[in-house]
Amino acid sequence: MMKMHSGSFVGMVFLLLVCSSQAQQKGTTNTVTAPPINPNAVAILRWYPVNLTTTFSVGAAPVGVAFDGANIWVVNNLGNTVTKLAANDGTVLGNFNAGNFPREIVFDGANMWITNGNNATVTKLRASDGTTLGTFPVGQGPEWLAFDGANIWVSNYVGNSLTKLRASDGTVLATCPVGHGANGVAFDGLNIWESNSADNTVYKLRPTDCTLEGTANVPNPDAMAFDGTNLWVTNYQSGTVTKLRVSDGVVVGTYSVGSDPVGVAFDGINIWVANYESSNVTKLEASTGRVLGTFPTPSSATRIAFDGANVWVTGNNNATVSKF
Repeated sequence: MMKMHSGSFVGMVFLLLVCSSQAQQKGTTNTVTAPPINPNAVAILRWYPVNLTTTFSVGAAPVGVAFDGANIWVVNNLGNTVTKLAANDGTVLGNFNAGNFPREIVFDGANMWITNGNNATVTKLRASDGTTLGTFPVGQGPEWLAFDGANIWVSNYVGNSLTKLRASDGTVLATCPVGHGANGVAFDGLNIWESNSADNTVYKLRPTDCTLEGTANVPNPDAMAFDGTNLWVTNYQSGTVTKLRVSDGVVVGTYSVGSDPVGVAFDGINIWVANYESSNVTKLEASTGRVLGTFPTPSSATRIAFDGANVWVTGNNNATVSKF
């Protein structure tokens, strides 16, 4: 009997799946169109349909969630803490203090940055051990964050501004006026994008001097994710997501998801949306916006992150994070 190494087996499985997908897309053997296969999922022998793998307990009212390359970090809004879990098995590696009513979180390659909604600050934690490296002032009502490779950008919901901090030491480099209800923030490799929930607009800003380079009209804009070509914006009260072309800010499409979408992530092929009111997650094909599935969550789905193979969703009302 011929022996086969595990690596060869995975390669053959991947090849068969790709061929099957191509055949289905051409309509030669089936009438059902197969979604693209994520190579990361195939690498862990996960070509089966999405399902809830497990749910882990964290702190009270979890909101923001981020991946640091090995671990998942969850912000506990009512616990004033951040929980660090091993991404492979959900083991809790630590609970670390944040500020007052922490909201969102971002990874800068070495450290975790957390917005503290009620005391106009951000906290910087060393990702390796959770040590607090500093707490730095920003604007009123800080919400989302983005990292541009050198700086941290923070949206200040009450202050209607963006704060730019040097990631190395937390020095405030600029405070940039934006629209009303500053909310989501994203970096596309060249520009900073920011959503204004009270104005129904999304701003495109030059990061060097905060010059406004464009404005897009988007209903109830909230969270944002960049897919390499386009920006995806959740429309909180509209039950939709908007896809913007980052080169010129043109609206490429608007797609229906669940009720009150408030979180969005890109997995390399697909867009995942966390729907708070309907307690589910919508998976869309990034290239077309086609809905590939809707998956229930144990509680109000709040934020979402991708770890390279799995999707993690915070459940704000039951102090958990779910792994799909």
